[in-house]
This record gives sequence, structure tokens and C-alpha cells, in this order.
Amino acid sequence: MKKMNLATQVLIAFIAGTILGILFQKDILFLQPVGDIFLRLIQMIVVPLIFLSIIGGIANIGDIRKLRRIGSKILGFYVITTILSTIIGLVVANLMQPGKGFDANMIVATGDPIKEAAPMTVGGTILSMIPANPLHALSEGNLIQVIIFAAFLGIVMTMLGDKVSTVKKFVDEGTQIMFTLTDLVMKTTPLGVFALAACSIGEYGTALFSVLAMFILTHYVGAISVIILLYLFIIKVIARYPLTDFFRKILSIWLVAFSTTSSSGTLPVSLKVTEEEFHVKNELASFSLPLGATINMNGIAVYYAVTIIFVAQIYGMDMTLAQQAMFIFITTMISIGTPGIPASGIVLAVMLLNTMGLPATIMGMIVGIFRPIDMIHTALNVTGDVVSTLAVARLENMYDTPTEENSEDLAPEAQS
Repeated sequence: MKKMNLATQVLIAFIAGTILGILFQKDILFLQPVGDIFLRLIQMIVVPLIFLSIIGGIANIGDIRKLRRIGSKILGFYVITTILSTIIGLVVANLMQPGKGFDANMIVATGDPIKEAAPMTVGGTILSMIPANPLHALSEGNLIQVIIFAAFLGIVMTMLGDKVSTVKKFVDEGTQIMFTLTDLVMKTTPLGVFALAACSIGEYGTALFSVLAMFILTHYVGAISVIILLYLFIIKVIARYPLTDFFRKILSIWLVAFSTTSSSGTLPVSLKVTEEEFHVKNELASFSLPLGATINMNGIAVYYAVTIIFVAQIYGMDMTLAQQAMFIFITTMISIGTPGIPASGIVLAVMLLNTMGLPATIMGMIVGIFRPIDMIHTALNVTGDVVSTLAVARLENMYDTPTEENSEDLAPEAQS
């Protein structure tokens, strides 16, 4: 009998967990420790995996000019897709009008009080990315600072070349150890996804869902619109990757993203699938995906757009084109600075509402239904990382030799 692949196992676990969550609701929460253990295992490997893979990926590129070219393309895709995702989110929210007919008196505070994040500035955002103490950043799991430090080390190793061949060998062996450990942790994915799916469904009642149904639906329509209007274009026209193969291979990444609601938590699966299934070279995937899990937040951009329009409509405030243009700029900056961890969007949304001069009272209610919203946006985040990586892999001819079954479709074309 043929063994089921990881995607099939995870899909079955996700469906089974969802069904049990619906049937037993809060009685299923005894499985929460199982899901928490799975998340801890992922958190255990994420920081060292990112640190070593970024260093190794940059060092293995071996050419500063090539690194600059690849880096600029990756960052370009991340910034442009974030801007376009925000615009799509605004258009969808304006068309669907999720706040229309929603009475401000319907707002009921649920959960813990929401604290506002400190105001963000361009200078402050850039400064927060640079670690004053790299060891502290590693111990705290501050991923953007870890990435910046690792990038500097990788660049220096590239500049020194053969002089640091021993160090490079050590990094490559360390990366291999982390990938082996990742494979071991990934064997627990079906069980972890089952527990997380069951508890996620069981934890929330249905009352808030009925009140905020249009708000939730708008988020899903916005995310799906980004996939249809933006990602399909990139996949088909720039990456030139078969759509059926893409969606079949990305499924396991989506299911883990849905379950963990964490871009960084999904990273081990994203790396594994991108390298082994999409056949992207390690030096590109190990550089672009950790970076994307930290700064490429297309899903969060849609979330901010829908939330802003929702609140504005509740209070009868019409946003001018100038205000929406300013919002796109602010959202791009905030999305880049949003940590790839669960529920980070709640706190930053309060700051964004206050910046736009809108009441943040509704956020206390949104907490109660944030996880199902966060599920779709996390899936959109990680999809954007993979899509951009595939596009750059095509532009830079950085696919490994594909399998025979896809060789005609996936073989990179010669660069002109």
C-alpha cells in the first residue's frame, strides 16, 4: 500500500479536527496541550533554522553582485505585492461594505483589554530591525533582527570567499542538522494540526460569528481576490508555473498556516515544500522565505484595509482618496514591521485606527473572532512568500533539476 504524503495526512487531520471541534466545541479543549506542544516544537527550531539558513543561503550565492540582484528582486516583489494587496483589500471592502447596517450599539467588549502599540515611524521601524545585541535577539526570537545579523554574516563570508571555507562548511553542516531536525518535527504535523484545528473551532461560540458575519466574509473575499487577481498572474506570467501543480503542492503549507496562524511557525514546512516539491534552489529559498515570513505580510495588509473601512462605515466616516492613499503607505510600513506571530495584528490595528482618527472600540469585540480571520490571512502571507520566491527563481534560473513528470513545464528557460 502506498504511503500517504504529508499534505494528505495534514488535510485528513485538519478535516477530522474541524469536525470534532464543531461536534464537541469546548469539550474538545482537552487536546489543547497537544497543539501547544506542536507549536513549541516549531518555535524550538525556527530561530536556529532561520539563522543558519540565511547565512548559508547568502554565502552559497557566492557573488555580491548576484546577491544584490536577487535581494533587490525579492524585496521588490514583497513591497509591490504588499501595496497591491492593500489596494485590493480596500476595493473589496468598499464594494462589500461590511460595516453598512452595523450599529455601533452592537459593539460588545470581549476578551482582555487591547493595548495600543507605540506609534511607528520610518526611522523607528528601520532602527528596530538592527540588533544592539545579536545574542539577545537570538534568545528573544526577534526574527527580523536575527535575519539582519545573519545577512551581515553571510555577506561578509561571501566577501572573504575561500578564507572562511571552514566556517562555511560548519554552517552548511549545521543547516543540514536543522533540516533533519525539521523533518523529525514535521512527522508530528498531522497530530498537531488535528489538535489545533479541533481546539480553534471548539474555543469560539457562534454568537459573534453571526453578528460579524459580513466582516469575516469580507476578509475571506479580500484574501481570495489577492490570490485570483495578483498571485495567479505572478504564477502564470512571471513564474510560469503550472497552476494545478502549484495548488496541489501548496496545500500542506496552507493547512499548517491555518492551524498555527503564524507565518514564522509555518516556515519549516514552507522551506521543505519549496525546496523539495517546487525544486527551488536552497540558496534562494533559505534567503527569501525566512525574510518573507518576517516582512512580507500581504494577508495582514488586507486585514488592515478591511478593518479600517469596516470601522469607518460603522461610524459614518467617508475616507477620501487622499486618506486612503496615506493609509496604503502606512499599511505597507506597518505590514513590514508586523511580527510573523499569532494575533500581532490586533495590537497594531488599534494603533492604525488611532492614526487614521477612527475609534478603536470595536477591536475588543474582534478579538473574539480574530483567529478564523487570522487563519486566512496567514495562509495568504505564506502564499505570497512562495509565489515571490518562484518568480525570482524563474527570473534568476534558480530551479534545481525538476522531476521527470514536470520537466517540460518547469525546466527554467535559458536567460537571454
